[in-house]
Amino acid sequence: METLDWIVLGLFCLGLIGIIIWVTRKKDETSTDYFLAGRDATWLAIGSSIFASNIGSEHLVGLAGAGASSGMAMAHWEMHGWLILILGWFFVPFYARSGVFTMPEFLEKRYTKGSRSVLSVISLVSYVFTKVAVTVYAGGIVFKQVFGIESMFGIDFFWISAVGLVVLTGIYTTLGGMKAVLWTSVLQTPILLIGSITVLIVGLVKLGGWSQMMEICRAVPVNADGDTMTSLIRSANDPEYPWTGVILGSAIIGFWYWCTDQYIVQRVLSGRNQTESRRGAILGAAFKLSPVFIFLIPGMIAYALNYRGMISLPDSDSAFSVLVSELLPLGFKGLVVGGILAALMSSLASLFNSSATLFTVDFYEKFRPQATEKELVRVGRMATVAVVILGILWIPVMKGLGKVLYAYLQDVQSLLAPGIAAVFLLGIASRKITPAAGFTGLLTGFVLGMTRLGFKVFGTGLGTDSILYTVFLKLNWLHFEIILFFLVVILMIVVSSFTQAADPAAIRGLYIGSASAEEKAVTRASWNNWDLLASGVIIAVIIAFYAYFW
Repeated sequence: METLDWIVLGLFCLGLIGIIIWVTRKKDETSTDYFLAGRDATWLAIGSSIFASNIGSEHLVGLAGAGASSGMAMAHWEMHGWLILILGWFFVPFYARSGVFTMPEFLEKRYTKGSRSVLSVISLVSYVFTKVAVTVYAGGIVFKQVFGIESMFGIDFFWISAVGLVVLTGIYTTLGGMKAVLWTSVLQTPILLIGSITVLIVGLVKLGGWSQMMEICRAVPVNADGDTMTSLIRSANDPEYPWTGVILGSAIIGFWYWCTDQYIVQRVLSGRNQTESRRGAILGAAFKLSPVFIFLIPGMIAYALNYRGMISLPDSDSAFSVLVSELLPLGFKGLVVGGILAALMSSLASLFNSSATLFTVDFYEKFRPQATEKELVRVGRMATVAVVILGILWIPVMKGLGKVLYAYLQDVQSLLAPGIAAVFLLGIASRKITPAAGFTGLLTGFVLGMTRLGFKVFGTGLGTDSILYTVFLKLNWLHFEIILFFLVVILMIVVSSFTQAADPAAIRGLYIGSASAEEKAVTRASWNNWDLLASGVIIAVIIAFYAYFW
């Protein structure tokens, strides 16, 4: 980093500080202000926040690393703009009518209090021990590599950057709440896009163009059936990404993440009306088309440059940071570092705020229903601080086990997603799905998923011919996920056949066909032909991408 790079990075930080000061001076009088930005967010803030919240270490480190090691395999997860459109067009009306703060609260209205509690616990545990841990760990690694600093004041620079990242993000999230998350994203998103696009262009120029990258990567086999790094659809015998698992399996994970997870859905809940929420989702879907090009393909470029001896790539996970440190011209390195900082901080900020919302609304408010609005905001800030502290305490574990945990990160999501996705999908699709079925499906999906994860992480001592090994470990991770999803669906249908259905009046507006004429009119008035056109363009781009890399 040269002087000009530090100046550019400093200007970015000053802009961030200015936004934070502006937001914190707008007092949060109510819990709605603090957790959902007063439900007054515009489509620009919502769409930017959806994108910036999604882009974290799993992209800067993991997605670029995946591009360098396996090529286009992980692109399926980045072509999920169509699922964000489903969030905007299909789920926004249901969530808006329910008036909920959290996804567990929605499940309570549709099913039972028990369903709400189970989902709250699942969400909080997964946030602290996966999203916080991985983002902080990777943040420390990336900044140590980009800055080229081994230690400072006699302390490993990993610890300084990792702890600093958590503390700084925790301060502005605690003070500013959801407004801070939304408005800092408006600055962070363009910086991240400009910086990452710069890496893409400079990398392609250095290599000699797109055709050179495709030629090199197309010659690299990834399995015994002739698929290469540029193959998006791979043989059914591929050990990691068979087409029989990746198409539906990635969609189940995407449906859970984009349409039902508090971490993302909280952004559209903050919209001032259905129009703003839907257009924010459409903008987020458009932004979601970019990670393949600004992270995964740079990973493939890094592989090609390393193959030709133009850069030194110690391992695949260092692909993005090596491109930044070795290729970028004066000044641009500071811009890209600002983009990296923006991505990590935005992911953590969204996570901290979502965790505080879940704890305050789903636990504390139930424990103290008489709590005042100021008390709820205060508890929300305290919950944010608690999550920050847990994140810092988890750093030593991540430093020792980070690679192991990161290797299982997609596995964790594939094991959390099936039960939650099935419960939301069936609950909205039909009023015949009973409260008991919802609770049973959610709990069963979680227990079976965590059983497989437990066997994989802690070891089993099981023989390959044992029943437990065959049931929980032998199957490809995507095939297991798909089977688990349909198992929960079947279980819920069976349980619904002999348990009492919910009172239709109590769940009116929470399932398809139950909205009143007035509610349907509000939804219809919330979109126009421009919204349809924008959505159609996004779908067309996704289809064209699949056609090119098929």
